[in-house]
Amino acid sequence: MLQVNELRPPVCKLCCSQNSCSDRDFLIKIFWPKENTLPNTSDCYGLQSTQGGERVDDVEDEGMLDREYLVGRQVPPLKVCVFRRHTRVFKQLTVKRCVAALFALSVFSIFYSLIYLSYPFSSLIRREWRPEPSIRCQVMSGLNRLPAHDHRSAARLRIDPKVLVFVETTYSRLGRDIAELLVYNRIKYKVEVASKSLPILTNLDKGKYGVIVFENLHKYLQMDKWNRELLDKYCREYSVGIIGFLLSADEKQVGSQLRGLPLYIHRNLKLRDAALNAGSPILRLTRAGETAWGPLPGEDWTVFTANHSTYEPLAWAINDTRQEDTNLLDEEFIKTPLTTVMQDHGGFDSIQRVFFGSGLRFWLHRLLFLDSLSYLSHGQLSLSLTRYVLVDIDDIFVGEKGTRLRREDVLALLRTQEKIQSMVPGFKFNLGFSGKYFHHGTSDENLGDDLLLENIEKFTWFSHMWNHQQPHLYENQTQLELEMTLNRNFAKEHGIPTDSGYSVAPHHSGVYPVHEALYFAWKHVWNIKVTSTEEYPHLRPARLRRGFIHRGIMVLPRQTCGLFTHTILINRYPGGREKLDESIQGGELFQTFVYNPINIFMSHMSNYGNDRLALYTFESVIKFLRCWTNLKLTSAPPLALAEKYFNMYPEEADPVWGNPCQDPRHKKIWSHNKTCDQLPKFLVIGPQKTGTTALYTFLAMHPNISSNIHSPETFEEIQFFNGRNYYRGLSWYMDFFPITKNTTSQYFFEKSATYFDGELVPKRVHALLPQAKLVTILISPAKRAYSWYQHMRSHMDPVALNYSFYDVITASDTAPKALRDLRNRCLNPGRYAQHLERWLLYYPQQQLHIINGETLRLNPVEIMDQLQKFLKIVPLYDYSSHIKYNPKKGFFCQVKSTQDGSGCLGRSKGRIYPQMDNRSYKFLQRYYLSHNTVLAKLLKRLGQRVVPQWLKDDLSDTLPA
Repeated sequence: MLQVNELRPPVCKLCCSQNSCSDRDFLIKIFWPKENTLPNTSDCYGLQSTQGGERVDDVEDEGMLDREYLVGRQVPPLKVCVFRRHTRVFKQLTVKRCVAALFALSVFSIFYSLIYLSYPFSSLIRREWRPEPSIRCQVMSGLNRLPAHDHRSAARLRIDPKVLVFVETTYSRLGRDIAELLVYNRIKYKVEVASKSLPILTNLDKGKYGVIVFENLHKYLQMDKWNRELLDKYCREYSVGIIGFLLSADEKQVGSQLRGLPLYIHRNLKLRDAALNAGSPILRLTRAGETAWGPLPGEDWTVFTANHSTYEPLAWAINDTRQEDTNLLDEEFIKTPLTTVMQDHGGFDSIQRVFFGSGLRFWLHRLLFLDSLSYLSHGQLSLSLTRYVLVDIDDIFVGEKGTRLRREDVLALLRTQEKIQSMVPGFKFNLGFSGKYFHHGTSDENLGDDLLLENIEKFTWFSHMWNHQQPHLYENQTQLELEMTLNRNFAKEHGIPTDSGYSVAPHHSGVYPVHEALYFAWKHVWNIKVTSTEEYPHLRPARLRRGFIHRGIMVLPRQTCGLFTHTILINRYPGGREKLDESIQGGELFQTFVYNPINIFMSHMSNYGNDRLALYTFESVIKFLRCWTNLKLTSAPPLALAEKYFNMYPEEADPVWGNPCQDPRHKKIWSHNKTCDQLPKFLVIGPQKTGTTALYTFLAMHPNISSNIHSPETFEEIQFFNGRNYYRGLSWYMDFFPITKNTTSQYFFEKSATYFDGELVPKRVHALLPQAKLVTILISPAKRAYSWYQHMRSHMDPVALNYSFYDVITASDTAPKALRDLRNRCLNPGRYAQHLERWLLYYPQQQLHIINGETLRLNPVEIMDQLQKFLKIVPLYDYSSHIKYNPKKGFFCQVKSTQDGSGCLGRSKGRIYPQMDNRSYKFLQRYYLSHNTVLAKLLKRLGQRVVPQWLKDDLSDTLPA
């Protein structure tokens, strides 16, 4: 314990005995309790330890901070705080003072924001300077363009439009960049990890790949002799080219020769100021004649030199390496433009190649890579040079005062539109209006509204929403239609066209995830035929955005331009102007134009006021595209764009419904009356005639398991994922699983036996139910085929009645269609391994449970116990006391307190058929031999310890019992 035992002169240093202190010294302040009178500021107390009587003149232990000490018997405890000598002493902070300070800061922030953004203050602080497009190049100066090369030749007819990519590992960065670029441009490809063996390269008399790409060129150069000769032979025979990348190395290499080629490399250089060889035949998409000024990304560039006429530079750059790092290079080499991309015309060994001295970080390399694919594949992998552009301006008339368009902003919009029209034929800004907010700005902004309406014919128009409300918030379709009608009436009153057939929902609400009321209301009020969204299937990654058609409305993918509602001032743009210019000049926005044949861009009214960032952005990127590409930009109305899009990509017409709860953005724009707890946790997927109905009955007995509501058309089976019901949408499907108070504790499931062999079903199921578990039942495929035939006979199918089983299963492809259809339904589902492998492409084996149908028939209690454990359902249900064997039926039935004491399946189940004839069985045994062999291996791979007896029998010569 420390005590005050003497009064000392006013001293604030504990080491004051020597009248000197260092920066490490501490100051002391004593805070007295409130009930005591504060001492004079001149008072300072020296402290003396009671232990040994030593003075506490030098305090180095910061542990003394905020420690309480007793000071004598008559004096209450004092609070002693120790501070650094150079630290200023503040008054003691209290909770009230902190709250008051935070409150004052909050008020100041709000006041500052209001002043900064609100009229009339905002008009006072608006800067006269705004970013103006500064893109300059020879084309913009009137220089004629060189025509783009046409790479098509007869050689393309011998190869498929597909790329083979060799990577070092499946996780390598450059390999991933290559794959993503190919996906963005919808180019088919196959990735192979470079190893001792090659994939199959030919199919009959045609090459399977048009171009071979090596992520690391050395993997090609250092191939073993057998594989190298095999690959080179393929390239020569089918005129297939090779693209190789030189990856960075730890050590510098100066003048190192590439193995087996008269080509030399210099590695680990910094470069700047890239330019292209205008005479190169490779250039098609890319346009030469300009210089990409500034440093190139990275410090590990490889450059090439050659002493053979087969090599021709495709791209150059200037050395930017520090002088001390270039001691090994001669002065002439340092000053000469260095080749960063080299073309091999094939004069050395009859194989054409393109070598890149770096990866795809540099935007120009991405263009050259696409051109190299086109050139080396003889036009088989050429991309169209036409790009359609539509710029939507959402939220017209919507916005807070100070963020809306003024008269001078509208005049600037018209001027920029004229400039863009000179570069993009048919271009008009597409204005999406919400009529409720017309004339809701300042007087100056209201004049801007008026000027827009005075120039209606100079723009194209589409309806947003009357009050800019999100459609998914309307559960009542009538109310939604009323809002749309108000906007339509506003348009008619002011002469705005109403026949575009195009609309966009605020925040893309209701488009995807689908809000059915929106689609019906759009059709009824506006006769909408086209819309667009950035949300299908997800916002990111942008390369995977797609279109779909629902309820007769074509949904196009919408692109972002880096500008959002609140990006209205350049000095507040995330990353500043440098970041925006990076996107424009070769970055994300530039590449969006390059990779997408049809571009619908989202922007907002606020982007065209204030600093007019949208005008700057679109004019700049279009000019940059003209400088560096041979793309032909044009525009068209939304309906024409939609028709072109689905002509290009007809496979996208069918939607794939995803799970809204897997994407936070989707969950925010999904009806609040829906929950993913409604969706089934597991599916019984079939196949037909294996015992799925019996399993369904047993599952429905469990108190914690609930099935779907019966369909009036397909009874207990919804048959959603494999037929036309899928186009009815997710809401239709979820209506079969009503919300209850105990929804979260219930295990919803559905059984549709037709799911098992549906080609599209695994993809569709996984998109909506990625965590669901799958249950399938397998019996002898021969018995299953015969059972289906007998099932069709019992339903009086004319084909089954008029043809014997043997005639059906042996029908040729020239047989009548009805006979072929019955043959296929008998035979195809029994190719078990083929269908299981398709499911395993989407689901891990841990989510798949395979039931032996024979065991289910003979011992269902054992099967149900195993299934409950697989599903992790608690508590376990004791089936042994709830299902019993019924000798009359010949199978197990539910125990019920009915007249006969049991609840059995209907008369259509458990029918006794005539035994299958031996000739048919022998045919089916041969037919399924290869399929069953693969199935046996698959079951072993999946961890099935016991091979089903029926599978052993089918793989032997045993006749059916």
